[in-house]
Amino acid sequence: MTRNCEEKKQETEHAVKMVLNYIGEDPEREGLLKTPHRFTKAMAYLTKGYEEDPEKVINNAVFHEEVDEMVIVKDIEFYSLCEHHLLPFFGKAHVAYIPNGKIIGLSKIARLVEIYARRLQVQERLTNQVAETLEKCLAPQGVAVAMQAQHLCMQMRGVEKRQSTMITSAMTGCFKNELATRSEFMDFVKNSF
Repeated sequence: MTRNCEEKKQETEHAVKMVLNYIGEDPEREGLLKTPHRFTKAMAYLTKGYEEDPEKVINNAVFHEEVDEMVIVKDIEFYSLCEHHLLPFFGKAHVAYIPNGKIIGLSKIARLVEIYARRLQVQERLTNQVAETLEKCLAPQGVAVAMQAQHLCMQMRGVEKRQSTMITSAMTGCFKNELATRSEFMDFVKNSF
């Protein structure tokens, strides 16, 4: 671990101790002694998407193939942190594209969702980032991304609507411009919502 990284880790652990004090806890209490370290380690994991370049991950698995039918990966679980409250939101992503001479390794689509989800996010941006990256790297006929998630920032605080979910979508190319193509995608994923 570099000196700069070690300094950041120590600063974060100190900040966690300050938060514990703020809420009225004793950071020296036995059960909390390792909490600053655990929190720092957990945050590093939960935000590891900042350390990865989505385009590099994808470009290692792009293959030339003359296929022009819809490719769908659905029910991709994701976990993210709301950038407004640092509380989790989680759900499923459904991603489709229609190739235009290039296809991508299937697991890379799930990796792409994971990379962007492991950053501080809003669901709207997360949905668009997945679609835009696939569009840029594959130049397909079109991309469709739909995400459904539960947001703890809305369920356990604020309005406390525990059964609420949020659905977002991003469409490019033929998914955006052709109702039949968009409808076909939605038919494939409708039972997942």
